[in-house]
Amino acid sequence: MIAAPATITIARGCTAGLPDYSCAMRSIMLAVALLATPAAAQDAPFWRGKTVTIMVGTSAGGGYDAYARMLARFMGKHIPGNPTVVVQNMPGAASNTMAGYVATVAPKDGTVIGAPFSTQPLAPILEDAGALRYDPTKLHYIGSANEDTYICVTRRDGPLKTFADAFKVESVMGGTAETGSTGYLPVLLNNVLGTKFKVVFGYPGSREIMMATDKNELHGMCGLGWSTLNQQYSDFVARDRVFPLVQESLKGNPEMDRLGIPRTGDFAKTPEQRQILEIIYAQKIFGRPYFVSADAPTERIEALGKAFMETWRDPELLTEAQRLNFEIGPIDGAELQAILARVWAAPEDIRRKTREAIRVRR
Repeated sequence: MIAAPATITIARGCTAGLPDYSCAMRSIMLAVALLATPAAAQDAPFWRGKTVTIMVGTSAGGGYDAYARMLARFMGKHIPGNPTVVVQNMPGAASNTMAGYVATVAPKDGTVIGAPFSTQPLAPILEDAGALRYDPTKLHYIGSANEDTYICVTRRDGPLKTFADAFKVESVMGGTAETGSTGYLPVLLNNVLGTKFKVVFGYPGSREIMMATDKNELHGMCGLGWSTLNQQYSDFVARDRVFPLVQESLKGNPEMDRLGIPRTGDFAKTPEQRQILEIIYAQKIFGRPYFVSADAPTERIEALGKAFMETWRDPELLTEAQRLNFEIGPIDGAELQAILARVWAAPEDIRRKTREAIRVRR
């Protein structure tokens, strides 16, 4: 979908030692790529004077919202024609309310971008696909702002002192919805590993959950991004109100590994348990994904994908991100699509067991 990196490889590949026909073919491909450049410039009149809206599938004030607003501040100058970029929030149904709107109702010309939970790309596995208002597999992902590892956090004075305690003692964790990361990730740990989390659903977003935790209405939450903890809620850690209980990961985050924070994957006892966790934790790669409608014109998707990657590498943005403690590490849309294709291709039996593993057992 995003051709710039491939173009660089092709140009550099035409070196001594390659057969003449290979160099000739690479030269032709490079020429075709270069011919495409004016197309973006020719599309500038479309974007000029337009407003591009980033629809965030969460409430205002949380990590997803903060990253989208950072993107909006700088992205316009990287899109041909320099349109205005604004942010709107549309929380509900673990971002699927927003995703359904972008896929079926919003303009299909590239002027509306969806910014969902990282769980939304997994909807074909996590959800009853027939109940969705759209087909998640047909959305065009333009990239992700970073990778992110989810964690469980809990009150310092709560009943859990280590993750091992979660198998012995009940603790109350907040969640948005059963299909949101803060909802189904603790349920996953209950069903697959045998923890004793009691999950209370209905909170609009992580900020509301954290405030309830601060008031001692909850003991904590799972499904919180490590970057969100550091960027949005560092004061809670600094005041020693909460601490990271466990990484929701198989491989782990190097920084958290150094801090000695355990991984849930190390508590899996069977290959099947690890396979289920591996599917769910694939969302780590698309920590903060962005997409456009399946019907958006190809040239607009490519322009947005290119602008997306350029924006997250913008020196001004990176300076601001460092000041605000944002973790930036963009992944392009083509890589996301390839990862999702592999995840969606999991055997039906494992997909079924994965769906069952994230459902509350009543």
